[in-house]
Amino acid sequence: MEYLPNICFAVVLILGIGYFTKNVKKLIRNIKLGQDVDVSDNKPQRWKNMLMIALGQSKMVKRPIAGLLHIIVYIGFVIINIEILEIIVDGLLGTHRIGLKVFPTLIYGFLIGTFEVLAVLVFIAVILFWVRRNVIKLQRFWKSEMTSWPKSDANYILYFEMVLMTLFLVMNATDVDFQALQTGNTISRDIAPWFSGLSESNLHFVERTAWWFHILGILVFLNYLYFSKHLHILLAFPNTFYAKLTPKGQFNNLEAVTKEVKLMMDPNVDPFAASAEGTEADIPAKFGASDVQDLNWVQLLNAYTCTECGRCTSECPANQTGKKLSPRKIMMDTRDRLEEVGKNIDANKGIFREDDKQLLDDYISREELWACTTCSACIEACPVSIDPLSIILDMRRYLVMEQSAAPLELNNMMTNMENNGAPWPYNQMDRLNWKNE
Repeated sequence: MEYLPNICFAVVLILGIGYFTKNVKKLIRNIKLGQDVDVSDNKPQRWKNMLMIALGQSKMVKRPIAGLLHIIVYIGFVIINIEILEIIVDGLLGTHRIGLKVFPTLIYGFLIGTFEVLAVLVFIAVILFWVRRNVIKLQRFWKSEMTSWPKSDANYILYFEMVLMTLFLVMNATDVDFQALQTGNTISRDIAPWFSGLSESNLHFVERTAWWFHILGILVFLNYLYFSKHLHILLAFPNTFYAKLTPKGQFNNLEAVTKEVKLMMDPNVDPFAASAEGTEADIPAKFGASDVQDLNWVQLLNAYTCTECGRCTSECPANQTGKKLSPRKIMMDTRDRLEEVGKNIDANKGIFREDDKQLLDDYISREELWACTTCSACIEACPVSIDPLSIILDMRRYLVMEQSAAPLELNNMMTNMENNGAPWPYNQMDRLNWKNE
């Protein structure tokens, strides 16, 4: 019975990490459903982007209040959870504050004291985030796509963080031996008097309870990430590394189409003979994208990384003028459809069975796609370098090249380009007259 707590701890730890690993594998599989894309270029710039944007939070601080609060929570939560290492060792070996045997008392006290200060700062920042979202009700948190689950999800994370910080401080405040050191209890020494009426045995019970709930809370939080928008805590790093380095909004030309146009423009080439020399491999199976499997894996990584912060939508000129388009919804819909496809594969033993659904029309409407002005404001605003525009353009390409379903105005323009060499319905001889006006 002496080792029962250690065994229980080991079982809980294995189950928690095991379930997290299972979901990570599922996440990677879903992302790999996307088309392959080469993002191996300019690695020095990619590393710089990851360090500056994901680690350095350089795009977050463009909105100073939210940026500062986010940095406090980000740095505080990460640094405080270094103590998880001590908790894991203590739990497995049955020791208590093994850090005191590794570090001198003053250094250990400095570390724990710093953690306590950060815990209070994180708690305050989280409360301010909650107020901004639920009391002030900032408009970008209350758009139509922010249905009950997205709103609840954001609040659940805030509650998680409040509880974890509280448990950490209570654990320290009720640890009689730790308080007796008179070092490291920067904040908890002011909380300890709240428990002064308890006997030493009861204090030990409270300390052990807070200790257990703290580590259990960390494991629950870790496994909740897969189902939450807060998956960006992990995915922001690869997402910023693999983000596009080309100019925002630059259209990627299809090699097969480019080759065909070059043949048409070269008077010395027999297009029929050239076509006969080509292979079917030169022509893509589908032009553009109508479902998540048609998108590339970086776009699917983008969808899972979306923080649902709404900065993209708040900067979108189409959305500001009342159009149906919301770049945030594009990413949320892509992730929801990808999750649906993943569950389909799970239910059918690794094989996707047609479900008569697709991203186009069932999730994202044509009205949303054609409302986009391709200004790239959404890409510039995103704090983790997500690119909703690339998904919009790929789906537009499908509509135009596979379904000939462009809006009337665009079809008229393309017809004029084909017949007159200009977007306007001018005679070919008059098509340059506009330059003299």
